[in-house]
Amino acid sequence: MDNWVLKGVRNLVNEPLETVEITPTQVKVKVTHLLISNFDALLFNGDVTAQYPKTIGRFAVGLITEVGEQCYGVKKGDRVYLESAKSCGMCYNCKSGKRDNCDEIQIAGRDFDGFLRDFVVCEYTDVSPLPDSVDNLQALCIEMVGIAENIYDKLNLSAGQRVAVVGADCLGNIIAQVLQYHKVIPIVIDNTPGNLEKVKKCGVYYAFPADDDVINNVMDATSGDLCDAAIYSASSRLPISLPSRIVGKKKSLILSGFTSLHCAVDARDILEKDLTVFGITSAANYTDSVINMLLHGAVNIDFFDKEIINDYDPVKVLSERCESIASSNKGKLTVLKMIF
Repeated sequence: MDNWVLKGVRNLVNEPLETVEITPTQVKVKVTHLLISNFDALLFNGDVTAQYPKTIGRFAVGLITEVGEQCYGVKKGDRVYLESAKSCGMCYNCKSGKRDNCDEIQIAGRDFDGFLRDFVVCEYTDVSPLPDSVDNLQALCIEMVGIAENIYDKLNLSAGQRVAVVGADCLGNIIAQVLQYHKVIPIVIDNTPGNLEKVKKCGVYYAFPADDDVINNVMDATSGDLCDAAIYSASSRLPISLPSRIVGKKKSLILSGFTSLHCAVDARDILEKDLTVFGITSAANYTDSVINMLLHGAVNIDFFDKEIINDYDPVKVLSERCESIASSNKGKLTVLKMIF
């Protein structure tokens, strides 16, 4: 049985998967689909550090094959999403009901073993049954939609406000769609024409290239104002100085996702505009609400580039993903199909 363990930078080894007996509150899940994300590639390449050895793979869907006697709301045969982020439940934020702001947030593949393996044994509370109308590709995007929803909540936005989304990779595209779902107006900026076309196909009206006219284009879209907030998708590789230039005074700037780049933020714009800056990389405790959003058509991934791989070599796939990140910010969903 496969179990792909990262033992060091680009040192990924397939080790035998130990047979583990489930406890009364645990389930055993056969992993069927796994999304190879930028985060996985950054881990593989050493750009995001993990305590080795660690099984990687952040986003996965599977089928329950065994259920403990004290598990509730799940049964054998259920198709489930495996939680990719866990809150500690013990810190001040968790006890205050803000588990998405957990001080000790844990992410699959970095802080606990991920899902690039045949079977996962976990607590039944760490899986979420999926409705038939939410397909596997949609389910693999649950965390990204959750990050977008976390951003929306953090910004405390109202309908009709204008928000810049800098970067139209998969995460940036989803952020823009979630903002529209909440009747907020996204203004998307990217330097890849294909990304801008996909955003427009997903229903976003304002989508501009990151060129010398970007400030004027934004101000035309806002009737002469700057944006009410700005969101920067870290994997976009666009200048990190851009979002602070297109947001108004006393507004908020959010940095989201992961990157291999060492981004230097220009403090002058932040200080002179009195900006509030947040960083958001995960979305613990959002799964149920995101599944409901997907059921109501909040996010459309039909126009995303997709690659479904049946006969896969994880080392090759991750190496190619690293090269893709280094050369462009083109968004693509790469999925390993782990059951035949």
